[in-house]
Amino acid sequence: MSNMNRIARSYLFVPADRPERFDKAAASGAHWVVLDLEDAVAPVAKDKARDAAVAWLRSGHPAIVRINGSDTAWHQDDMAMVQSCPDAALMLPKAEPASLRLATARMADRTVIALLETVRGFAALRELAAVPGLARIAFGSVDFALETGIADEAENLTAVRTQIVLESCLAGLAAPIDGVSVALDDADLVRAHALQSLQMGFGGKLCIHPRQVAAVNQAFQPNPAQVDWARRVLAAFAESGGAAIAVDGKMIDRPVVERARRLVAIADHE
Repeated sequence: MSNMNRIARSYLFVPADRPERFDKAAASGAHWVVLDLEDAVAPVAKDKARDAAVAWLRSGHPAIVRINGSDTAWHQDDMAMVQSCPDAALMLPKAEPASLRLATARMADRTVIALLETVRGFAALRELAAVPGLARIAFGSVDFALETGIADEAENLTAVRTQIVLESCLAGLAAPIDGVSVALDDADLVRAHALQSLQMGFGGKLCIHPRQVAAVNQAFQPNPAQVDWARRVLAAFAESGGAAIAVDGKMIDRPVVERARRLVAIADHE
């Protein structure tokens, strides 16, 4: 799925047994639609959900598919479905090193995202991040909070999030995707959560409602002042021929220049 490499910050879940919502999700502004075969679908609707996902994917709509876990009766059929759809990427729930290795080996030509949402998975985070074929880690914060009893409020899960960011960086993965905000009708709160994710080193955020998408995208997009600063830094650096320079009274070194390049790349992409 070659265009998985594009800049992506918002990942919108949509229940796969609600095909009438697929096009609405795709039109929401989300960078990726995640067709959910797992938590959002009742056991009696699993086959219906899989059939609906196949039909939409084969009609030319790229998407990520969150399949059912490796310990479920639906897992193998879900995997086969994703394999049969060239424009589908895979999100593996409750990822641990063993289940992730099997998934990446089977999906060698696909993008695979590991959803980290268990204590066992977190305890093996470094091993998980090093699995060949893994593209990115997403934090399943709701399930993680439920299992641990740690409320995902204030700074309670900061240590966990920081470790996910650090291990992703160490393994050379794309910046991880932060978990959902449960606020559905408070765009300012969603944007604040997304800004916090960005500042912690995450590269995107999961969404559970189309109303969250714009706030997430806005939070991860550089503002005009940042872009102006970045362009001035790059111009001054180019003019100096790589020598030490100052912009706005501050010394500019290569790490700052690299940050400026990233900001400009994002702004130009937008």
